[in-house]
Amino acid sequence: MLHHKLVTWHNPKSPVAETYRILRTNIQFMNIDRKIKTILITSPGPNEGKSLTTSNLAVSMAQNNNKVIIIDADLRKPVLHDVFNVSSRAGVTDVLLGHAELSSALKETGIENLSILPSGLLPPNPAEMIGSARMKQLIRQTEDLADVVLIDSPPLMPVADGALLAAAVDGVILVIARGLTKIDQALKAKDIITSSQSRLLGMVFNKSGVKRSGYYYYHSVKK
Repeated sequence: MLHHKLVTWHNPKSPVAETYRILRTNIQFMNIDRKIKTILITSPGPNEGKSLTTSNLAVSMAQNNNKVIIIDADLRKPVLHDVFNVSSRAGVTDVLLGHAELSSALKETGIENLSILPSGLLPPNPAEMIGSARMKQLIRQTEDLADVVLIDSPPLMPVADGALLAAAVDGVILVIARGLTKIDQALKAKDIITSSQSRLLGMVFNKSGVKRSGYYYYHSVKK
């Protein structure tokens, strides 16, 4: 069963699901001058909602007839396999190490147009794997198979993985949480993205607005 917080799937007519459609539309408008196909979704610190933002945005994009691939590049604390109820075996690390082909590692989610590449076996050297030339090649391979590729990474502040991934994608969405993310943390995360020579597409303000099942959501992307 898909995770109950996958609101764009379980309750697509809800106000929360509508905010993800607005986020999707904002990203589409950014495609006018420059193609945006690979998007990293990250946050300054843990527990700010980046993985659920990735998941719900992916479902919303798939519902709009886009072929979507999610890459769970959080090789430290991956959760997307639980969100979509798929095995985390034969994933990113297995492809990078040559133990599996991308075609066999991609998992169907049960949602039309949406596949996921889970993390695979967690490595002792995640930053090295993320920063490898093989990882960049893997991202390029997924581009050939989808209209859009969403990549979930570890938070930017504690480790280097997110910054390494930012340098390999078309743009980055930064998730910050009301009541949790401090201003200086958000500004530092923005600086990390800028330093990586990546394009900050905007910020998603999570856990803000109308209460739904104990969580607050409001999503906005700004140039």
